[in-house]
Amino acid sequence: MDSNFFKDEKSKYEKMYVDINYAINDINEFLPEDRMNQRKYISKSNILKDYIQLIDTLESKYNKKSIFKIFQREDNYIDKLNKYKKEHESHFKQIKNCLKCSCFKCVKECNFDTCLGCRSNSKIVMCDHENVNSTAYKDYTLNLTNNETNEDDTYKVLSTIQVLNDNKRYIVIQNIHNQDEKYILYHYPGIKEDDYGEITDASEFDYIAQIFNSCNLD
Repeated sequence: MDSNFFKDEKSKYEKMYVDINYAINDINEFLPEDRMNQRKYISKSNILKDYIQLIDTLESKYNKKSIFKIFQREDNYIDKLNKYKKEHESHFKQIKNCLKCSCFKCVKECNFDTCLGCRSNSKIVMCDHENVNSTAYKDYTLNLTNNETNEDDTYKVLSTIQVLNDNKRYIVIQNIHNQDEKYILYHYPGIKEDDYGEITDASEFDYIAQIFNSCNLD
């Protein structure tokens, strides 16, 4: 095992933990408690704290001089860390998304969905803090029927876009079997299921396409 493994692993996740705590300190005095509690990274920060402590514990055991050390499988330490990350995989994914999200340190009052509308493994990648924002997704798919072919297919959701002034929502999807097949549709969230509609106004379509193309989905 690389002698720097524990050091590198701890450095990576310690930075995330520190960044989150700095963010909490920066926004705490500007936001009421109920809005603070909406930030997902706050409730998940202990996942990072416990993981860092686990790294320290395993590193100490690894470095401990013992006549039995030669019989220990070195991968066992990595296995334990990977097991912890696997058990909390969704939390680690969301933490990484939160760190890149436009809402991470934002204290502005707004009418966007923000953290309350956040799906697993997603983040807001563009927000003008007034009228438009865009959310990117990693593991969000839809099974839809193509109106032209009348065939069912699976589509990856690339982004959803809110435009507050027009009180409209849009969704950008891509056929998982044909990456050249993309659609921009109206998005009507529902309680049980969402509905979608075709955009017939060319200028409106171009406007939403321009917003989408300006976003860095990574």
